Amino acid sequence: MTSHLQLPPGYRALLGLGQTEQAIKLIKDFFQADLAAELHLTRVTAPLFVLRGTGINDDLNGVERPVTFPVRALGEATAEVVQSLAKWKRLALADYGFGPGHGIYTDMNALRPDEELDNLHSIYVDQWDWERVISPGERSLAFLEALARRIYAVLKRLELHLAGRHPELGPRLPEELTFLHAAELCARYPGLPARAREARAARQHGAVFIAGIGAPLADGQPHDGRAPDYDDWSTETGPGRQGLNGDLVVWNPLLECPFELSSMGIRVDPAALRRQLEARGCPERAGLYFHRRLLAGELPLSVGGGIGQSRLCMLLLRKAHIGEVQASLWPEDMRAACLQAGVQLL
Repeated sequence: MTSHLQLPPGYRALLGLGQTEQAIKLIKDFFQADLAAELHLTRVTAPLFVLRGTGINDDLNGVERPVTFPVRALGEATAEVVQSLAKWKRLALADYGFGPGHGIYTDMNALRPDEELDNLHSIYVDQWDWERVISPGERSLAFLEALARRIYAVLKRLELHLAGRHPELGPRLPEELTFLHAAELCARYPGLPARAREARAARQHGAVFIAGIGAPLADGQPHDGRAPDYDDWSTETGPGRQGLNGDLVVWNPLLECPFELSSMGIRVDPAALRRQLEARGCPERAGLYFHRRLLAGELPLSVGGGIGQSRLCMLLLRKAHIGEVQASLWPEDMRAACLQAGVQLL
């Protein structure tokens, strides 16, 4: 609805439709190739849907409804359009037989019909999903932060590459990525909700990696929700600190808001899976296909995440609405308000 639409006063797109489409291709081609080289990833093909009842689909925060449909050829079994590939990727690592230090990436296309629609959120989600096998000694926050630095270095190289074609889109990201823990932000800004704390940090530093997403903090609330069966958000990493996962957030000066580009984490091992299923009151999930294989030791230890494709294009091309870089569905009043402001949605 238009109540969720906030366009900067006097906003005008720096690139027209044709230039935008060409720039989107440039961004996607460069980023995925450089990311694959940086993290030793092989591109694979991913599913658009999976069978219900296998535990493979991502439950996100546990309340979002997946798009479902019956499959006649499978006796009317119910298929679900993926909400993300967090668990499917780990199954793929086992099936492909990758060893530590190597992994996969893929184009993930998802539908999230319960999403609130605004400048940043769409029913259609497109991201690069990646997953990499790790050794037991790499299950640490320090290792995760080292990977986040490498991903941020890819972003910085992409900025320079884009500026070579479009000088008006010159680099704006800070040189360094700042690392913070959600517990640290909770202590630093008492009384502020998590999103406001995140905004303060992103505005101050320009680009932050916020670790420890999912476990309750000192105020009794998690920084953000996480499902219990992919990221390890319960392992202790220091006094009053938990979680081997985090979000990469930058400050968007055009929209004056924090802008999440990536969520990533070291995945649960059998002990963390059982602990987190109990904590969320769903121990029965241990009987699902994915969970059975993990608990039986058939899946490798891994780290992985997702990097928003439209989000990245929106940020680097200085677009005010995600509909300027992807084709989706929008409320008619939102589309009309954008058109009136000179913003053309795809």
